[in-house]
Amino acid sequence: MATNYERAFEQRPEVYAAWQQLNGAIKAGMDLRRYELVTLAAARRLRSSYCCLAHGTVLAERFDVPVDQVATDHRAAGLDEVDVAVMDLAEQVVEDATSVTETDLQRLRDLGLSQEEIMDVILAATARCFFSKTLDALGVQPDSSYGELAPGLREALVVGRPIADS
Repeated sequence: MATNYERAFEQRPEVYAAWQQLNGAIKAGMDLRRYELVTLAAARRLRSSYCCLAHGTVLAERFDVPVDQVATDHRAAGLDEVDVAVMDLAEQVVEDATSVTETDLQRLRDLGLSQEEIMDVILAATARCFFSKTLDALGVQPDSSYGELAPGLREALVVGRPIADS
């Protein structure tokens, strides 16, 4: 059965295919846990319930991450300094990419990230802008199956459009 976001792209399957290729290329260069943290931070700042639910669920199921705490305040969730820094950068890119300075990037280099790893964080955040904004502008609601998540997790991840009833 197709997801709500897949149905949203039915009129433009070539765009969806291009998105899958772009997003796959970005993910291929990143540690999956970092990709999911960065994506969650970007989606939260974008107020994209669908993307928060999708990527928060991956973090909850595959990694030992307190997703409800991370989604609420990643700086107070017990993450390490690198995780906090990449999430901070993702939020900053989404909020105002022109505000990113050399000092912001140096913070990540000082924590041991390479220029390529920093680029990957930026790419993941900017790609999320395209996808999240497309879904929200089309009025796409998160799939009803997300309603089955634990209430605390669900409440932390629904930051914009509500979960579909069915």
